[in-house]
Amino acid sequence: MKRIIILTVSAILLTGCADKKQYEAAILEEMNKEADIKDYKLSPEYMAKCVLEKTTAKMPGVVAFDPDRIQAFRNYTKMLTLPKSTDPKKTLDELRTDFGSPKALAEAHTNYTESLVECYATVISESEEELKEKAADEKAAAEEKASEDAKSTEEAKATEDKATAPK
Repeated sequence: MKRIIILTVSAILLTGCADKKQYEAAILEEMNKEADIKDYKLSPEYMAKCVLEKTTAKMPGVVAFDPDRIQAFRNYTKMLTLPKSTDPKKTLDELRTDFGSPKALAEAHTNYTESLVECYATVISESEEELKEKAADEKAAAEEKASEDAKSTEEAKATEDKATAPK
């Protein structure tokens, strides 16, 4: 009996993780297509993780192996891969049914889009902060080098003055 319970729980856990990985792969594929990510020189992997975290926070279910969450991962993956479908109209009708209603599908799409926009804002502001810190570090290093150069010049001039001074 224990083996059956352990096998059942293991199967549920593996299914939840696999569906989450498929959803993450679908997000990553979308991020690789995004022109803004290339323009801002952002990491598609980092953006995908961010979008995954944000969207899952608003998905039904509590944990990855929750049956509602597993179904949500499958539905969101199907939603993101809709353009690659051989029959997009049929797939869209299936999505409306899978999500429960056209309104629920629209809410899921809104969740994804809002998460994407939030991640853009977060990641871009993080990269701007990194650029500011890098610029400040470069400025400090340049000032330090200038100070060292001025000190070397003064020392060289003092040595030269001593050498040319009358004895």
